[in-house]
Amino acid sequence: MELTNQVVVVTGGASGIGRALCEKFAAAGAKVVVVDLQAERAKQVAASIGGISLAADVGVEADIQAVVAATEAQLGPIDVFVSNAGVSFGDAPGWMASSAPNEHWMASWNVNVMAHVFAARALVPGMIKRGGGYLVNVASGASLLCQIGDAAYSTTKTAAVGFAESLAITHGADNIKVSVVCPLYVDTAMTAGGRGVSGNDRVISAEEAADAVLAGMAEEIFMIMPHPELSSYARRKGEDYDRWLQGMRQLRSSMLEQHPDYAYKV
Repeated sequence: MELTNQVVVVTGGASGIGRALCEKFAAAGAKVVVVDLQAERAKQVAASIGGISLAADVGVEADIQAVVAATEAQLGPIDVFVSNAGVSFGDAPGWMASSAPNEHWMASWNVNVMAHVFAARALVPGMIKRGGGYLVNVASGASLLCQIGDAAYSTTKTAAVGFAESLAITHGADNIKVSVVCPLYVDTAMTAGGRGVSGNDRVISAEEAADAVLAGMAEEIFMIMPHPELSSYARRKGEDYDRWLQGMRQLRSSMLEQHPDYAYKV
């Protein structure tokens, strides 16, 4: 799609993939709104790209509504909304699938899933009236596979893909484009020091991930995979689920050998 003079909002835009996306969109000629809970960092990014910044907790619907209203008041209707903000806490010590506290599960649900719902609820009616728009929801490779050691993250990112599918099916005829982004490991604060990285998958830069997103948007691809190998992983999983589960159990065991303190004890 053509990005020149398009109004683009990016949540989680103060760092990581979000910052890289803001920079790429601005370089392509878009009017960029940097949204983040970290207000000062968002201001710095906005100043560096000639955009504007807004502070928001995307897990709160009123904050999303305020972002939409403020953007439209300053720049006009939103053409592209990128729901990029996400959270990951990890399972509690012991790595039991249900061990994370309720507050971590609910924060994961609100930020990783409901923020996408809130954005669509605020934007889709206006986009339909104007003849279209573009929603980009950042999920994770964990949505197609699984993030060992973080059940809440895997579960909510899987739900994010399901919601994106519903958006694309329901509103494709309304000329609302939908893309869901599923990277594996990206060099951001979430993976600092190798946290959460399993197996031998390569870690790409935030800039590489952002380039993949813009390339996918240019072709209006629904499932954007910054790591092309994810497609073959997901295919093999679908062909033999039980074999995949056994392989993931083995991977988990090898990770526990490196971190024996994480093994649960009952």
